[in-house]
Amino acid sequence: MKALKNKLPAIIICTYVLITGAGCKKTFDINHDPNNPSLEVGTPKIVFPVSVMGVAAAEGGQLAIIGGIFGEYLSQAATTSQYKDVAQYDLKATDYNQQYTILFTYGLKNLQFVIDKANESKDWNFYLMGNVMKAYATGLLVDLYDKIPYSQALEGIGNLTPKFDSGYEIYESLIAGIDTALGKDFSAQSAIDLRSTHEGNVDLLFGGDISKWKAFANTLELKFYLRMINAKPEEAKAGIEALYARNATFLSEDAKIDEFVDIPSQSNPLYEQNIRQLNTDANLVASKTFLSYLQSNNDPRAADLFGPNPVGLDQGDFLNPSQAALAASKYKEKATDPVVFLSAAESYFMQSEARIRYFSGSGAKTLYDKGVLSSFSEFGEDASSYIAPGGAYQYPDGSSAENLHATLMQEWASFAYGVHFIEGWFEKNRTGIPESSPVYSTDPSYIPGQFVVSKNSVLPPGKYPKRLVFPDVEASRNPNTPTPVPVTTPVWWGL
Repeated sequence: MKALKNKLPAIIICTYVLITGAGCKKTFDINHDPNNPSLEVGTPKIVFPVSVMGVAAAEGGQLAIIGGIFGEYLSQAATTSQYKDVAQYDLKATDYNQQYTILFTYGLKNLQFVIDKANESKDWNFYLMGNVMKAYATGLLVDLYDKIPYSQALEGIGNLTPKFDSGYEIYESLIAGIDTALGKDFSAQSAIDLRSTHEGNVDLLFGGDISKWKAFANTLELKFYLRMINAKPEEAKAGIEALYARNATFLSEDAKIDEFVDIPSQSNPLYEQNIRQLNTDANLVASKTFLSYLQSNNDPRAADLFGPNPVGLDQGDFLNPSQAALAASKYKEKATDPVVFLSAAESYFMQSEARIRYFSGSGAKTLYDKGVLSSFSEFGEDASSYIAPGGAYQYPDGSSAENLHATLMQEWASFAYGVHFIEGWFEKNRTGIPESSPVYSTDPSYIPGQFVVSKNSVLPPGKYPKRLVFPDVEASRNPNTPTPVPVTTPVWWGL
């Protein structure tokens, strides 16, 4: 995959701007240099949708490949070699500069510009939207790298070597920003009404419905607090209880981009990168880890994702020349697939987890059931029989540990929709679920759905990747970049 590592095409971003109605020339006047964007001539109406699409391009492209393989949804095919380095956990500092730069520029710098301009004009709609998307994108960087430049990162030429802040400090700042935004007066006349036809195309997620942005904000906070449960358990508990005490509303629909069309450079970023640019659909196939879990439960999502009677490849077994390995089923991608930032199913499962952990399980079953139903519905499937008494995914209604395990397994399965794979890898690192198998998936005693170490791993025996290495684009310029640590070292919230 060397040819594509740093080739997330600029035209993808340009096309995303065209979807919103802004012109490419104007856009690249604003962001002519990803490291030193010049935003003086920008406005929130132009910069916000460009930034959102930038985040979608990064998460829905290369990070989807990393998450798909590390989350054991997908495996590098035995017929090709494009992603062998990811499949064997061989990550280098020079590999993912583009994704870091895109997320840092569009997700942090540009969205801070939106926040600052909206604050000046007291446009609290853009202020909230900017804070939520900045928190989402910056949180993604923290979850990938553990520490990033943050508090000094936007000082420009006044500080070209910003310090790296801890992940927890950054989380605290992001949550505070969301809370401040939620406290604004959204009825103020200075707030642009984005629900009009003229302005609605600026908001590609919810068409200008600020009530949905408030739900997105609360749900994102819930995710941040759940991420803290290992490292900061008391803070996690207090934060979640505070959310419920203020009667926070949570997402009941997907926060996603689904404006893609089947035209070159206007497609879903993973499709564009993995299929259209490579001129093949042969690289990514079903991982036996994920597929065996679906098949053991007669789950129709297996066929939806990998075709009829799908065959999985044991994780990382891309050198296997056998006919069985060569017959592994391709991952079914479409140019029009959405990029999901936070799904309704994920929202329900997180709420169910919070109820199990902090509210004696009250209401957890209902939320779990909604999560399973929502995940199935993304594929046009009905999960009613699966959650019914005796169904494969019936809520255990047993001990907290049993209920939590069922919830987290279904959440992991739900991340296969909307190239949202990266969250499945994060959640495995946070919770340890799915469990790691003591045997490889070819062993008769293997339990479907349990993680296995890649057959061709370059890491020490039994070790999994828990983070990305600091990118060369930062390390080569900033002497404050922390000393590299092994990729097997968890980020601050991980196990």
